[in-house]
Amino acid sequence: MFEKRRPGAVLFDRDGTLIRDVPYNGDPRLVEPMPGATEALCRLRRADVPVAVVTNQSGVAKGLVTPDEMDQVNARVEELLGPFDAWAICVHDDTDGCTCRKPAPGLVIRAAAVLDVSPRDCVVVGDIGRDMEAARAAGARGILVPTMDTLPEEIEEAPEVADDLTDVVERVLNDVGEAPVPAAAAPWARAMGWSRW
Repeated sequence: MFEKRRPGAVLFDRDGTLIRDVPYNGDPRLVEPMPGATEALCRLRRADVPVAVVTNQSGVAKGLVTPDEMDQVNARVEELLGPFDAWAICVHDDTDGCTCRKPAPGLVIRAAAVLDVSPRDCVVVGDIGRDMEAARAAGARGILVPTMDTLPEEIEEAPEVADDLTDVVERVLNDVGEAPVPAAAAPWARAMGWSRW
């Protein structure tokens, strides 16, 4: 079981977790926060818990979104939700063989390093199984917030499931529910290679 203490950082998936998922979105005008996102982030910031974003953005590798468009969308996310202490972004596609794209643990490890905390002291919040697998591989606590796009098996296999982002904050600040200790990180988790984050 994870120790009863506040996390070193909370790392959020972007699309489907912090903002509504618009596939391969390069238009900042389409950015819409998920219900409770603003309030959840405000509570964590007031509690002095660092917050970061860990996000796969394969649209860049596919040529569907330019790096500049992605940056504009991320800037809009911060305009609406406030500044994040770190952004870890994988712009690769599944076939690129990188160690950062979730479900690999690279983004979690990188964000934790930037924030100067151990991945084991982090909580990863996401809406799909890849987010939970990345958390497990990095040794972090994973909390799934299901949406209509979350598969039933992803919910069943999640180490911990929250109703919404408000529930997530209650859990991490007040120790409501504890997750089992995740499996040890795979050896390849330490082989880092970054093109953008």
